[in-house]
Amino acid sequence: MAPVYKLSTSRLSSRTSYSSMLAGNAAFLPTDFESIATVNVGAGGSSSITFSSIPSTYAHLQIRGIARSTNSVTSVNISLQFNGVTSSSYAWHWIYGDGSSAVASSNSNTTLAYVARGAGASASSSIFGAAVIDILDYANTNKTKTVRALSGHDNNGSGYAWFASGLFNSTNAISSITMNVQDGNFAQYSSFALYGIKA
Repeated sequence: MAPVYKLSTSRLSSRTSYSSMLAGNAAFLPTDFESIATVNVGAGGSSSITFSSIPSTYAHLQIRGIARSTNSVTSVNISLQFNGVTSSSYAWHWIYGDGSSAVASSNSNTTLAYVARGAGASASSSIFGAAVIDILDYANTNKTKTVRALSGHDNNGSGYAWFASGLFNSTNAISSITMNVQDGNFAQYSSFALYGIKA
């Protein structure tokens, strides 16, 4: 095959110029996540975290956070309650692995829903759990509310990977969310952000 010594300029019958990098194509707009509120725990810790006055203008809600407890354990449960309801209106089930075994559990007619896992004060210094919690159809008054969550933490080679779901047995729109750790308080630098997800 002979080598190429020259390339001729291509001739086009018509040319179109675009001022946008989209080059005439329709824009792809992914589902919008809009920040609603963020809570950062300061010195001294916090017994609970509450998001209130949540607007009903989104399809779903999502909480993203990192958490550590002041309780002297390596790992701790994190619970949700909605609209200030503390009666037996919740159910939850979860499965987790710690690198050597898997455990599953569930409960119903409870006063809260354990849906995430954080690190405790006995975990290695500066270790925090991470969680992503979805609250589906939170403003729909025709159905009860479902939660799904993925969370866990490392502890220098040990720790937990945790998957959970929960139920709030109410058709009322969710306007407030309260989060607690099972024992102790949220430690300083724990942080949670609430997002609204547009349809």
